[in-house]
Amino acid sequence: MTRRVWTLAELTSAFPRAGRVEAILLRPERRAEPIRADAATLREDGLEGDHARPGKRAVTLIQAEHLPVISALAGREATPEALRRNLVVAGLNLAACRGRRLRVGGSVVTITGPCAPCSRMEEALGEGGYNAVRGHGGWYAEVDAPGRIAVGDAVLPG
Repeated sequence: MTRRVWTLAELTSAFPRAGRVEAILLRPERRAEPIRADAATLREDGLEGDHARPGKRAVTLIQAEHLPVISALAGREATPEALRRNLVVAGLNLAACRGRRLRVGGSVVTITGPCAPCSRMEEALGEGGYNAVRGHGGWYAEVDAPGRIAVGDAVLPG
């Protein structure tokens, strides 16, 4: 019996399932408290109603599965609001999507790089919060095709 040999390109392009938008958070201005939304329009410069960051950091995403990890490391609950990312995505390994295009609802983004934590994590999560978030802080993305995003929408690589 012949065993299938996978190429690296095949391995890195195969995902077990689509992800799902779990939450959308908007920050009307810098340092403003995030506001949850059921849906939002993603423009080239970011989510409508969020302070603009055009280019490679137009929108931020975090994996829902990382929230319990950050909570365990920080010793207190790490909510999406505390971490201040725009989109919470479940069911898809965002780290495996770096440099890839993702269809998020009616829009398309490209994951451009990791979001490093900032000193605000000490405020939000207490002493050591910065280090609790390191490696789990989410991803920046640029907008390739604007569109509408809603909680529950699929997140698909490709």
